[in-house]
Amino acid sequence: MGIVLKQSLKNTLVTYLGFGIGAANVLFLYTNFLTDEYYGLVNVILSASTILMPLLAFGVPNTLVKYYSSFQDGRTSDGFLTLMLLLPLALILPVALIAWVSNDAIGDFLSKENALVKEYVWYIFLIGMAMAYFEVFYAWARIRMKSVFGNFMKEVFSRVGVTLLLVLVYFDIISVLFFLKALVALYFLRTIAMKLYAYSVRKPRLVFNFPKNTNQIILYSALIILGGSAAVVLLEIDKVMINQFIEIENVAYYSVAGFIATVIAVPSRAMHQITYPLTAELLNNNDATGLKKLYQKSSLTLFIVSGLLFLLILLNLNDLYDMLPPAYRNGFMIVLWIGLAKLYDAVLGNNNSILYNSEYYRTVLIMGVLLAILTILFNLWLIPKYGLNGAAIASFSAFFIYNTAKLVFVKFKFNMHPFTSETYKVMTLLLLIGGLFYCIQFSFHPIINIALKSFLMGAMYIGILYWFKISEDVFGVLSKFLKR
Repeated sequence: MGIVLKQSLKNTLVTYLGFGIGAANVLFLYTNFLTDEYYGLVNVILSASTILMPLLAFGVPNTLVKYYSSFQDGRTSDGFLTLMLLLPLALILPVALIAWVSNDAIGDFLSKENALVKEYVWYIFLIGMAMAYFEVFYAWARIRMKSVFGNFMKEVFSRVGVTLLLVLVYFDIISVLFFLKALVALYFLRTIAMKLYAYSVRKPRLVFNFPKNTNQIILYSALIILGGSAAVVLLEIDKVMINQFIEIENVAYYSVAGFIATVIAVPSRAMHQITYPLTAELLNNNDATGLKKLYQKSSLTLFIVSGLLFLLILLNLNDLYDMLPPAYRNGFMIVLWIGLAKLYDAVLGNNNSILYNSEYYRTVLIMGVLLAILTILFNLWLIPKYGLNGAAIASFSAFFIYNTAKLVFVKFKFNMHPFTSETYKVMTLLLLIGGLFYCIQFSFHPIINIALKSFLMGAMYIGILYWFKISEDVFGVLSKFLKR
């Protein structure tokens, strides 16, 4: 797992840099430089764009990773790559036409509770289109095992751009309305930069002699739309649906708590950039032993890192909230529920990669669509009843059912699961450290409290992991670090 760990570590550093900048934006700049109403609007636009993105991408990012390694000669792979560049247009063009013809109807639907949203339907489509082609070019680079630059553009570039724009708003150099237009331009700029890098990694040659299995490829892409849409619905629909039931500023409050919990998912996002193409290659080569090893190691590594993050966030949350405006301080239960969902997701390792690159992807996609529908129903039931906590419970419930179903399916079809004896050792360690530090409270400034508790928890956790050699990969990394 050398290449996995090496690129995962680089991606983790880049992703955490992005999340650090994002934290400054979400927790301090947005909350102080924009009104709650406009911050809620930004979240609605970006969440709706993210939900639209898998449809506009036509499943191409997944298809690129799944099929690219199966083409051996250059001309066939060129034909395949040409097909991948053109395929998203098959949905982008008709969706653009529908958005133009039905602009008022879509605007009326999205602004049922909050009239402010109506004027920004086109922003949703344009950002969604930019996101879609960004993912296509990102996958183009990943199939050549070049994931770090794309991860930088995805996690850091856009957040730095938002930081600069928010500072300009604060100093009245630009208006909030111009900020929203510049946000659209920022996502297009990111896509252009990713395109130029992807083409430098693998120069495109337009060959219209498509592969013999083109029909199979298109069918897979079409089905992946369902899977990608289902996964995004599970992640983003709560914010869009909050807008449909209660005042838009509540989207801002929910988004801050959700962002805090999402930090737990950073290691998973970083590792999946490299495990996805490796999993596809192992499946194409029918390497069952290698696949099981990757499954269990990715699960254990992610559980170790994400578990610690979960504890650090929960046990420092009160101090963190003391530094935020009062309206944003009531999100403990949101962080807890969404954090548990992200932690469960991490424990599954490269489960998603196995399913989407296997012959069973159709079943999983159908299962994902059913669970996306279930998520919407949960939100329809729980948001009116419990407000923002109801949205968090709905998200956790949907993720729990979905992840459990995927875990059982892989066990049944591939006769393997991600858990080892080390998994239970890590779980015990997390419970012990969590129980110990829950009872310890400091009375200094919140920043000092967070730094001190995090240092003590991290030192104890890492020390025990190293002393007992609970993970081979983590022990190897720590050994190299200590030698230096």
